[in-house]
Amino acid sequence: MARTGAGGSRVKSARRPEVRLPALEAYAGGEVEPDGDYDGVEFAGTDLTGQDGAGARFMDCALTGCALDGTRLPHARLLDSVLTGIRGVGTNLADATLRDVEIVDARLGGTQVHGAVLERVLVRGGKIDCLNLRQARLRDVVFEGCVLVEPDFAGARLERVEFVDCALRSADFTAATLTDVDLRGATELDIAGGLDRLSGAVISAPQLLDLAPVLAAELGIRVEG
Repeated sequence: MARTGAGGSRVKSARRPEVRLPALEAYAGGEVEPDGDYDGVEFAGTDLTGQDGAGARFMDCALTGCALDGTRLPHARLLDSVLTGIRGVGTNLADATLRDVEIVDARLGGTQVHGAVLERVLVRGGKIDCLNLRQARLRDVVFEGCVLVEPDFAGARLERVEFVDCALRSADFTAATLTDVDLRGATELDIAGGLDRLSGAVISAPQLLDLAPVLAAELGIRVEG
């Protein structure tokens, strides 16, 4: 499916995840383990603060109201799972894989997702501060009704990514590659870096006017009178 952008151009829409969880088994407790395998498990209100699940696989899982402060999940795989009301500072998901995942009403800060692969991911509601997506690959990702403060997309590859009713504050797209990225639905669009990398994105006419002073400064244009 594609939508028409400015000038009649076609923008390919992101494919959203369709997660249908099976009957889940309650988490037995204890700490998650590096390279652990969690299939059809429900983590309800689980405190995972400071735990190390590097390389673990979460398949058909639900994480609801979990604390993820300093939780280490680098190289983890989150597949066909739903994360609702998760919260934490310094969660490490570097080089992780998120495929067919819904993240709902998250409250996160300083989350490390650099080098990760996100495919068919929906981030709906909540607020995420200082999201590090450097060098990550995002395909078919939707940010909807959420607030992203200082998200870092430097060096990332974004394909079919949509921002819907989403506030984007001080975003950095330095050295990023954008293809079919739809920014028209962003309620706030504040770009701190990488304006020259927006050639694969579509914005609205009002957003262009809002960005005009920054674009002029980027191009060295003096605006007087």
